[in-house]
Amino acid sequence: MADTAETKPIETAVEAAEGGEKGPSKNELKKRAKEAEKAKKAAEKQAKQAELAKQQAAAEVDYAQAFYGRQSLNQSQSRPGRPRTQIAALNPNMDGQEVLIRARVQASRAQGSKMVFLNLRQQTDSVQALLSVTSEKVSKQMVKWAAGLQNESIVLVEGLVTKSPEIIQSASVGDVELHVSKIFLISDLTRRLPFSVEDANRPETEISSAEDVQYKRVLLDTRLNNRVIDLRTQTNQAVFKLQSAISHLFRDYLDGLGFIEIHTPKLQGAATESGASVFKVDYFKGSAFLAQSPQLAKQMAIAADFERVYEIGPVFRAENSFTHRHMTEFMGLDLEMAIEEHYHEVMELLDSLFKHMFSGLREKYKKEVDVVRKAFPADEFKWREGPEGTLKLTFREAVDMLVADGVSREDLEDIDTENEKRLGGLVKAKYDTDYFIIDKFPLALRPFYTMPDPEDPTLSNSYDFFMRGEEILSGAQRIHDPALLIEKMQEKGIAPESMTPYVDAFRMGCPAHGGGGIGLERVLMLFLKLNNIRRASLFPRDPKRLEP
Repeated sequence: MADTAETKPIETAVEAAEGGEKGPSKNELKKRAKEAEKAKKAAEKQAKQAELAKQQAAAEVDYAQAFYGRQSLNQSQSRPGRPRTQIAALNPNMDGQEVLIRARVQASRAQGSKMVFLNLRQQTDSVQALLSVTSEKVSKQMVKWAAGLQNESIVLVEGLVTKSPEIIQSASVGDVELHVSKIFLISDLTRRLPFSVEDANRPETEISSAEDVQYKRVLLDTRLNNRVIDLRTQTNQAVFKLQSAISHLFRDYLDGLGFIEIHTPKLQGAATESGASVFKVDYFKGSAFLAQSPQLAKQMAIAADFERVYEIGPVFRAENSFTHRHMTEFMGLDLEMAIEEHYHEVMELLDSLFKHMFSGLREKYKKEVDVVRKAFPADEFKWREGPEGTLKLTFREAVDMLVADGVSREDLEDIDTENEKRLGGLVKAKYDTDYFIIDKFPLALRPFYTMPDPEDPTLSNSYDFFMRGEEILSGAQRIHDPALLIEKMQEKGIAPESMTPYVDAFRMGCPAHGGGGIGLERVLMLFLKLNNIRRASLFPRDPKRLEP
């Protein structure tokens, strides 16, 4: 049987030759047979190796399985009271200390199967963490699992603070790193990120100057449509810490001067200001209006002998405007105070308040300002701090500056946005300040409750404050005489009987008083030069945006 099998290919080849068809030679057939046998043996060897590897993996014990994995859902099952450490607190003096940190995974980078680097983030701070295979402590399985964590996952990490031999540039805390011994997943992602936090945090200057790398640019609308992710960037964490700081500095200063904080209603029976920029809403069987400011209520508080009041609260303006500085809802910082002799008492107090806020931001929040500067490079905000005091111009002086720069006087009955910016540039060039005040506005440009100038009835005891050539406060002495108030209301086409409770407050006696209203987001935008007010609002509202 063996002989027959061996001679059959040869016979076939001979037959093929005799029939005129040339087949493979004997040597070719032998060569093919050898190659087939070799391939068979290689396949068998590979299968045996795969099986052996499988058996070895199955037999290998994950000695670190208690040190990593998904943590059970926190339903407040227990409270062991283990202290947590903030990334911002890490420093080289803690070298060798064990810490417990809850943070987000901002980025991960595996090096082979035995090492992975994680960038852990808390608000504006980040630190590099390292997992490397260590006998009885960190297994290959643990490293592999950690390397697979999604960016933006929340983890609870335990590890050793280790002084870094050189500054780690990819982390804000760069003089130490964390050598991880335990890591547990607290919260992961169940949907794909619309963009990476790293891309959203990248400065525009870095994107536009990159030559070898093509970075993704995250547009403002995309950011606002996915605001929760956008707010996680270190830039935005700093922006809104600074927003909080402005409110705190505002409160702190006024509390120290005997002001009290009040809370006024945002549903009103009449429009606070003249004009059509008011939201009308259904109110049971009638109508109501969303407050354009707390103006009426804070004046009535002065009539009620509160003397000095302030409020931080929402303001609503039904302005169909799509500029970089307007929103339909914003936070107002308002104050009102009794006057003893002259309305400049109020103007000067407001000036001191602003300088207190500016210096507080510069001195107490330098870290946050520097974080924002990386994303929004800008000249440091300047104001006069010497004995010369804040620059104060009258409206006429401001107009004269613009006329001297080529603007037609006929176009300056009011100073519009474009000319405000132009004036800001002129002031900066001449006086080297980003902050100034304009006093004595024409009465026709101000609301009905503004006190006329005693010398020139076409002017008013009113003022606006400016930052980088944009208005950030409007204020004035208010009319406290009921007869004059009624006269001015009628001149503006407002029926006094439509605001009877407000007018009655002055009929029962009220001291001279004045105040002002500040736009919180606008101050923040201009101090940091964010270029768009929506960046200074947590969840901005404009004519086309009602969510998120």
